[in-house]
Order: sequence, then C-alpha cells, then structure tokens
Amino acid sequence: MTTPSVSTCLWFDNRAEEAATFYCSLIPGSTITQVFRQQGDPQGRAFLVEFHLGGQFYQAMNGGPHYTLSPASSIVVQVDTQAEVDRLWDRLLADGGQESRCGWLTDGFGLSWQIIPRALPRLLRTDPSGRVLQAMSRMVRIDIAALEAASRG
Repeated sequence: MTTPSVSTCLWFDNRAEEAATFYCSLIPGSTITQVFRQQGDPQGRAFLVEFHLGGQFYQAMNGGPHYTLSPASSIVVQVDTQAEVDRLWDRLLADGGQESRCGWLTDGFGLSWQIIPRALPRLLRTDPSGRVLQAMSRMVRIDIAALEAASRG
C-alpha cells in the first residue's frame, strides 16, 4: 500500500496563483509544481495551484468569496537570523499586509504567518524566570537581540 500524502489547501477568492508565486519567491528552494486552469476561462485563470514551500506541500485554490482565510491557521517560518526575520516580515507586509503581535502577521492575500527566529524556542526552554516570554509578548516583530538581553536579565 502506498503511504498517503498530506498537504494543506489554502482557499483564495481569485488570487491563488499570484499568492503561490509570491510565497515561492520568499523561501529558497520553493517551487510551483502544477497549475490547473479553469476550463473554458478565456483568461486562463487557475483553479488550483500546487506548490512546495520550504519542503512542505501546499495547494492554493480559487474557490470564490464563500470562505476566507483567518489567523486560526498560519504558516510558521523558523529562521536563523534577524536579517531573515526582517526580510520576510517586510516582504509579507508589503502590498497590504498587517502586523499583529508576537511574530504574527497577515499578508496582503489574507494568509497569517508566524516569523519565528530559532533563538526563541531555545531561549524559552532555558529561561525559568519567564523574562523571555514577557519580552516576546510585548513585541510585534520578534527581535532576537532583545530576547537574548531578556534571557540574560
């Protein structure tokens, strides 16, 4: 028996291909693998786009306005450096994104993201005082240097 494959399907009103292309431009090694076009559409719009993002398989579907994305689901991206946090944060906010708290944001397509430096879980594990968690809870964009300072007391 073949092992089942698992993916996440993201529902968009009508910008699935644009969103998938943008997301693949953010994460090195990501790629669109297939685009299924709407039959009979003179503009050739996509119905379903399959793509790999950071080693994970996703589908983006143009399903119409019936459902919308929400922060109840988000894509978590763990990065090593502040420069990576800043690059992703700035790119995801461009074109109508909105900041939230604690490393969360919503991009211009309505998809929620968490941009998390790998230092955060490491510092949380080694901070019984709770200073790192307190510092993080006051942040919008995660600041690695501020987390490290909080860890040191």
